[in-house]
Order: sequence, then structure tokens, then C-alpha cells
Amino acid sequence: MDRNEPLDQIKTRRDSALNALVSGVPYMNWLGIRFDRRGDELTAVLPFDRKLIGNPQLPALHGGVTAAFLEMTAIVELAWAAMWEDLESGRIAPDAAMPESLPRLPKTIDFTVDYLRSGLPRDAYARANVVRSGRRYASVQVEAWQDNRAKLIAQATAHFLMPQG
Repeated sequence: MDRNEPLDQIKTRRDSALNALVSGVPYMNWLGIRFDRRGDELTAVLPFDRKLIGNPQLPALHGGVTAAFLEMTAIVELAWAAMWEDLESGRIAPDAAMPESLPRLPKTIDFTVDYLRSGLPRDAYARANVVRSGRRYASVQVEAWQDNRAKLIAQATAHFLMPQG
């Protein structure tokens, strides 16, 4: 990274790369998932939408939506962490308008979700932690909450096959 590069230019490159990564997944767009970026740290945001309700009697978020939110958060965090060094050095500049510039996403091997409490009809947040990332395999843990980070609605452990070449 050029130490003389203006901060606005660095932020623009990071935001553009993150937008390119997220916009390349149609299901994530349908769910409305977006990411709040602070440096290299990402927080996924699932804005509330009535279409996400699974049990209208409670009402509660659909379990499949919760699982998808956790999985998408893990995949984006893993891809973001994998490309961070190349992004910061300027070796890559993903652009949503040029699909060939986008990094290939990891493939899910297995995914285990613990549902801890009902997701209420409000925004949800999630953060992923890459536990291990090698050339072929990665392990990620994810937590999701709503109003209070200490009161998780779900957590997951996931294993991924990393893209080759």
C-alpha cells in the first residue's frame, strides 16, 4: 500500500471491493443483507422485512433465513479476509461491473447452526470469525443477535473448501 495514498481513495477501494463481493450473490441481495465495514472488520446487517417471517403467530424470523444470514456472513468474511492483503497492496481491485475481477467464493462443506432464541421482527446483525484458513480448507464461527450483542439469536460453525488457483 502506498503510504501517501489519500484516505478517501483507500476507503473507496475497500468499499468498492466489498460491494463487488456482496453484489455477486443474488440471494444475499434478495434477503437484503448488507455489510458495515470498519477497517478490515465486517458486521453483517439483515434489515427486517415481512417476507423474512416464518411464524406469523409469534412473529419470528424463519429459521432458514437465519441460517442463510449466518452462512452468507461466514462466506463474505472468509472471502474478505482472504483478499485483504491483495486489496490493500493494490494487486487486486474487484469491480461488480467486471465479474472476472471478483474473487471466487469458498464452497460450504458443512454448516451447523445453534438456534438460541426466536429472531424478532427487527434488524439482525452478525459477525464471523475465521478460526483457521489454509490453502484448501477453512473453519469459521458466526454469531447473530438483534438488540443486544450478549443475547445471541443463533450461532454457527462452518467449514469451507477454499477456491483453488
